Amino acid sequence: MTELSDHTVNLAVTSPPYFNAPFDYPGLFENYDQFLKMIRNVSKELKRVLGEGRIAALVVDDTLIEGKKYPVVADITKIFIEEQFEYRERLVWVKPEGYIRISRRSGVLLQHPYPMYYYPDNIQESILIFQNGDFDYNKAPTQTKESSKIDLSEYQRKKWYLSVWNITNVLPIKNRLEKGIAAFPDEIPYRLIKLFSFKEETVLDPFMGSGTTLKTAISLGRKVVGYEIDLELIDVIKEKLGINQMNLAGEKPEFEIIVRQDARHMRTKLQSKVALRNGRS
Repeated sequence: MTELSDHTVNLAVTSPPYFNAPFDYPGLFENYDQFLKMIRNVSKELKRVLGEGRIAALVVDDTLIEGKKYPVVADITKIFIEEQFEYRERLVWVKPEGYIRISRRSGVLLQHPYPMYYYPDNIQESILIFQNGDFDYNKAPTQTKESSKIDLSEYQRKKWYLSVWNITNVLPIKNRLEKGIAAFPDEIPYRLIKLFSFKEETVLDPFMGSGTTLKTAISLGRKVVGYEIDLELIDVIKEKLGINQMNLAGEKPEFEIIVRQDARHMRTKLQSKVALRNGRS
């Protein structure tokens, strides 16, 4: 993330690609070690660009490929700790049971109702919370804190205070913009941005995808930066963020889009350049 100076990001919210998941990214990485190397490279850059005491939140899950399960959650946790992040929390995102049917994997027990045939279907993912050192709670100005105050009625009603969050997942077949993309629901970045950043601060998504984190951050009055290597998503991102479209005030949000090529990938950087009024672009 060479465009970003040291300690200029206040929060990172992202979901790395699932390791070679057959339903999303088959064969994306040559092997599991290459996937973990990518994660370590990202963790190093997050350590550099995040401010002191600020948060990196990653939505991740273990991956099952051809009957073998890879301990992605444990390995990512280990890597971030080795890169000197503090392991602050693990939240569990639970998806509605009705969105998951009995699969061939869990159905094995129906065919063989005996011990050792149990393979459950997964309806959860982990939201890993890492902190870049200690946060100075006295540093934020009173006016900034008050403008970013969390709605306690929402906090209690939606049970944010629990380590288990029940949130409906995005179904690509029902969402034109999310077709073919493993997008997480808006509610996840919404909660994380509210809980771990102040208005006017900068939120980063190093695996931007269709731009869910950026869209949510803009609506909450934050500035945004995102990276994506799939150039085919540019039009989707522009539409989702309303780039080149007038808002209710008759203004266009200002964005800078940089396309650069290195030895291996084309990468896109999308960066909001202006403070956003009242949380609206």
